[in-house]
Amino acid sequence: MTRITVVGSVNMDLVFGLADLPAPGQTVLASSLHSEPGGKGGNQAVAAARAGADVQLVAALGDDATSLALRKHLQDNGVGLVGVVSLPVPSGTAAIMVGSSAENMIVVAPGANAHLTLDSAHVRAVVADCDVLLLQLEIPPSTALAAARLAKDGGAAVVLNASPLGADPDALSELAAVTDVVIVNETEAAQWHWTVPHLVITRGADGAVHRTHEGETKVPAPAVEAIDTTGAGDVFAGVLAAAWTTDPTHALLRAVTAGALATLIPGAGNCAPYDEAIEDALS
Repeated sequence: MTRITVVGSVNMDLVFGLADLPAPGQTVLASSLHSEPGGKGGNQAVAAARAGADVQLVAALGDDATSLALRKHLQDNGVGLVGVVSLPVPSGTAAIMVGSSAENMIVVAPGANAHLTLDSAHVRAVVADCDVLLLQLEIPPSTALAAARLAKDGGAAVVLNASPLGADPDALSELAAVTDVVIVNETEAAQWHWTVPHLVITRGADGAVHRTHEGETKVPAPAVEAIDTTGAGDVFAGVLAAAWTTDPTHALLRAVTAGALATLIPGAGNCAPYDEAIEDALS
């Protein structure tokens, strides 16, 4: 079983269902509203665990009631919380607007996520002892870089979901130098200017593209009637990381399949398919 450490954000998502996404300056009424666990780190950790990996999460939560619900969700999905710390600030929160055509807009208030560090020895130990390190950019770039270097020194493969892609270019250059796999969507791919051994570009319903120095491979996704695409990218990243060290080619097939299945379930926190569902869809 692949041992994965995810270093990333955990949020409570407030999900608004809309007929149409608002234009700048426009006020619209939501047809529905609910809350659910989210954050790229939490979502990807759950996806990897459901896909069969042994997962530990390094993250920061607040000292509020929200943190209790987030911890329970992660534990219920088999995610280890040894590396999760509590800080005297609010937990992260995201506002997600989902239109009737499954498109979305997201605004994130980082809260405790913005203060995540590797200062604690027990947190560093969780990062150092893994087969795959999975990162995103909803945490401080300095923390992501420190984690990547620590895991790399321990022999782990470093997988970076370079999203949201707004960090300082110098920090991204340093991070790219110790990263094995970078996952970006098509918009982010146009802004990613650093060479890495494996660049994986997600393309929604069109699957993904895998680029190496040897060339480019397109991986198609199964056709589905998408309901909500919000969590598909996180599911893709978690499932890819779960299988990457055993078989990258099969990992890509599993990831695009899992990402497609995720769009059939509303929301991001609970849309990740289990290993059996992924294999059934591939058979």
